[in-house]
This record gives sequence, structure tokens and C-alpha cells, in this order.
Amino acid sequence: MSNSSTCPECGNSNLYSSDEVSSGGGYAPNYLPGLGGFLSSAKFTVVVCKDCGLSRFFASKEARDKISESATWRKIR
Repeated sequence: MSNSSTCPECGNSNLYSSDEVSSGGGYAPNYLPGLGGFLSSAKFTVVVCKDCGLSRFFASKEARDKISESATWRKIR
């Protein structure tokens, strides 16, 4: 997760973060396909700016560690 203490949209510092939450799967969309475990979805931490509502999703370290080897994800550049 970013260590920034200000919102990149409005510049204010009223940021709140969640505990890790599931990235989906089952009946919900899977936002980090191929990065979870067998029968479990990868995790996110969500950061929301109270002032403007900008919400950012940060993939867990465990999910990021798998991304280079995943057939589902490709590097853009």
C-alpha cells in the first residue's frame, strides 16, 4: 500500500484504510484472478478519502508476489 498521507485527487489527508478484504470470486467478480490460493481469493486493502471519495485498492504482498508468474496477468511495459 502507498505510504502517501494525502489524497492524490484532492490533496487532503482524511484517508481511511480497511483491514484486508477478499478480492471476490464465487458469485462476485474476482478482481485479482489467478493470484489467490486454491479455494481462496487474493486480498486487498482499500483506502478511501473521506473528503472526495476517491477509493484505491492495494493488492496484498502475497498476491503481488504471484503476478509475474500468472498466466492471467501481463506486464504492460
